[in-house]
Amino acid sequence: MSTILFYEKPGCSNNSRQKAQLAAAGHMVIAKNLLTEPWTRERLLQFFGSLPVHAWFNPAAPKIRDGEIDPATLDADTALAMLRAEPLLIRRPLIEVDGQRMTGFDASTLSVWLGQPILVNTASQSCLRHHPS
Repeated sequence: MSTILFYEKPGCSNNSRQKAQLAAAGHMVIAKNLLTEPWTRERLLQFFGSLPVHAWFNPAAPKIRDGEIDPATLDADTALAMLRAEPLLIRRPLIEVDGQRMTGFDASTLSVWLGQPILVNTASQSCLRHHPS
């Protein structure tokens, strides 16, 4: 089984369900706080791969949800500066397995990486508990 680094927002019920799914499949999940991690531009880019800039953002983050920030209008440099300054904006979880990295919980990709099917949880992608600003 694999060791999975799982960068989450502590208290997010969806992240908790995702970690439980991975652990139930026999994997060691090491949870890390996405909000306090010392992110660099280069390190964040490793998780985003070829995703378009707007897909780097958590659509449920208050500033995005309320229309204060429109990720579709941002270039990569501006987006990375914003994400580093306010990690709550980062689409989560960030996952690392054996040097491979992704943003978001993509069960299809994880199934390939882990060599076993990961069931998709149909629960909402947003957290029920909000992080204080």
